[in-house]
Amino acid sequence: MTGWEVRVMSNEPRIIYVGRKPPMNYVLAVITSFAGPNVKEVTLKARGQAINTAVDAAEIARHRFMNKLNISNITIGTEEMPPREGENKNRNISTIEISLTQR
Repeated sequence: MTGWEVRVMSNEPRIIYVGRKPPMNYVLAVITSFAGPNVKEVTLKARGQAINTAVDAAEIARHRFMNKLNISNITIGTEEMPPREGENKNRNISTIEISLTQR
């Protein structure tokens, strides 16, 4: 396993789910995704503490490896998660989606 996951649907942009791995793993996923045929957009999705990693990965990919990469859209939100064991109310977790496109 490579430490990152790319989900490809027929007409949808490629999606990279960001988790606990180092940012460079996700930078490699972005670069690899754009190497595919007819790829115009790659989206990094993260929630909670992984948001920092997603932002770092997007910025590293843009500034160090792919100078023609643009951030086309950033979407932030909140997801309601079920309570953990011992808790009695739902928790809110922040989310982010960063869409990257090539010029």
